[in-house]
Amino acid sequence: MKKVVLKGYVLVPESDLDAVMNELPNHIANTQSEEGCLVFSVVQDNLNKNQLNVYEEFIDDVTFNNHQKRVSSSTWGAISENCQRHYEISEQ
Repeated sequence: MKKVVLKGYVLVPESDLDAVMNELPNHIANTQSEEGCLVFSVVQDNLNKNQLNVYEEFIDDVTFNNHQKRVSSSTWGAISENCQRHYEISEQ
């Protein structure tokens, strides 16, 4: 099986930035504890405070899809619903 890698960024509307940044540590901790998560990094961009740079690795497409399902029904999913996501997903 090939691992799944997601990389890119999220643009957070100014009106949601405080809520997103407050929930981000929980989102990171929850994801890093998921079965099959190898790497999960979300870092605020140095030049654009509304951009979060994202890098993820999961052991396979099953664990990646389970992550996506969990996120969609989580607090993070609700708080970040207005964000624009710009991702590239590949299998390696």
